[in-house]
Amino acid sequence: MAVLAKICGINSAPAMVAAVEGRAAYVGLVFYPPSPRAVTPEQAASLNAGVPDHIAKVGLFVDADDVTLQRVLDVVALDILQLHGNETPQRVAEIKKMFGVPVMKAVRIAGPDDVARAADFVAVSDRLLFDAQAPADMAGALPGGNGLAFDWQLLAEKEWPLPWMLSGGLTPDNLAQAAAVTGAVCVDVSSGVEASRGVKDPEKIARFLAVAKSL
Repeated sequence: MAVLAKICGINSAPAMVAAVEGRAAYVGLVFYPPSPRAVTPEQAASLNAGVPDHIAKVGLFVDADDVTLQRVLDVVALDILQLHGNETPQRVAEIKKMFGVPVMKAVRIAGPDDVARAADFVAVSDRLLFDAQAPADMAGALPGGNGLAFDWQLLAEKEWPLPWMLSGGLTPDNLAQAAAVTGAVCVDVSSGVEASRGVKDPEKIARFLAVAKSL
């Protein structure tokens, strides 16, 4: 069975076309203004216009308030809300109940304690996403999309009662190894398919998706 893939941080039509033609299972749109991949709700709606229904549209938010979430959802049809900040389990549950959209909570990993902390979100999330925690001294670090990988062995032989995605530093070249070590059947990539920070490379997107399908 092929590994399902999400192309995150799409902010251009060529990138979206590459994701659709490469049969991505998910496409991600970033609604976090400090990110170089950020889009407005109007831009996101335009990018989504030609995406088939079978591809899930994911909106990435970082500690967003209700007004921000509602403004985006009023304009953009999203299938999943990806919460990539410091949201508490209570906040995740609140968002899921208030907006009625499935929620995926990102858990940033630096060590075993972070993996254990993911259990706090199992009861309130529809999905989990494991990403790398950026070092405190990393200049210009974002909540995600920093091109960093964590120790994949931390997830080896772990089982979760809900679907999950592997993220953080993935590229077409290391995807096979990452999936083999972690057992991931769904992966998320952003910086690993870029020509430069925030600029997606359609050829790299195609390569990544081809590798995912081959696994």
